Amino acid sequence: MLKRSYILSSLLLALGLVLEASAKDPAETEFRLLRERMVKEQISDAPDYRDPVKDPRVLSAMRTVPRHLFVERKLQSAAYGDFPLPIGYGQTISQPYIVALMTEMLEVKPEHKALEVGAGSGYQAAVLSLLVKEVYTIEIVEALALQAEERLKRLKYANVSVRAGDGYYGWEEVAPFDRIIVTCATSLVPPPLLKQLKPGGRMCIPVGAAYSVQYLTMVEKSETGSITMRKSIPVRFVPLTRSGDEE
Repeated sequence: MLKRSYILSSLLLALGLVLEASAKDPAETEFRLLRERMVKEQISDAPDYRDPVKDPRVLSAMRTVPRHLFVERKLQSAAYGDFPLPIGYGQTISQPYIVALMTEMLEVKPEHKALEVGAGSGYQAAVLSLLVKEVYTIEIVEALALQAEERLKRLKYANVSVRAGDGYYGWEEVAPFDRIIVTCATSLVPPPLLKQLKPGGRMCIPVGAAYSVQYLTMVEKSETGSITMRKSIPVRFVPLTRSGDEE
């Protein structure tokens, strides 16, 4: 009887804390509900024309990361819509479904070290940070790299390292990587990234001409070092910017 009473008291206390938090910040409660709706309607129970994402760890990460804090304040009300958003300097934060799909395609594990090329606002790195041991992310636009680093630190994504630089060359000093994700399009898979991918590793990258249709491509390196590539769905990403291309 005492045990039941204790459990009931604990539940009531927890409920009280939730209600108190909601009362203090109703906007955060609204954003949390928008994340839940985003995951259900766009990702886990996706429309018939797209394959649903089913990995429970990926879905949990998508429900957790506050996407609205990775865009400008004036765009926060649109942060959970089914579309990419501009983040400045000609770059975008990817559509939520694509973030979830590419993350699921990587088949990440908690012990993995991951590299992201194209940090942007830091959102994809934040999602990955909840799923792997370490995330290293590179952004060629220095201003965006600095913003992403500050934002990720402020939001306490402590296992993410950000670097300003040319992602084509990867991050050799901390290679090799179990997983690599490229969030900008390239006409071919950069050889330095192939070299920095561990045997048994996987890379998800959009491949195709700039400002045209690209295909999400899964690159796998066998334990003996042989490379296989498999095309997935058509997508459209901003192109991979190289050193000397920035304005």
